[in-house]
Amino acid sequence: MPPGKNGKGIPSAAAGVPAHDTVNGMDPAARFEALLAQGKDGALLRFGLGMQYLKDEPARAAAHLRRAVEQDPGYSAAWKLLGKALEATGDKPAAMQAYESGIAAADAKGDKQASREMGVFLKRLRKAGG
Repeated sequence: MPPGKNGKGIPSAAAGVPAHDTVNGMDPAARFEALLAQGKDGALLRFGLGMQYLKDEPARAAAHLRRAVEQDPGYSAAWKLLGKALEATGDKPAAMQAYESGIAAADAKGDKQASREMGVFLKRLRKAGG
């Protein structure tokens, strides 16, 4: 096989040939926002946006995560991240409600680990007087 080619004769990114990605220079949040602007809305996309904004813009993250759980109420990971985002904004009652909804979603799918994690977060909030 010639160098820089995969088994099908296609240039490989590993050989220093950039993959075909028209948004390669964009940060992940900008990529996700571009997909959203193209009408490719979905729970997974909203979850990705929520993850990207959680650290620096928790209110913006919460807005995207709310849309994720509206689109897929059984998405326990989105409920968990929504709880974290709401905690970061200082809205402890809403965070507790998100964790409770997330626990119900996780339990319905048999996702014991996610249920336990959110149970710990919920217990902490209750103990702190949330």
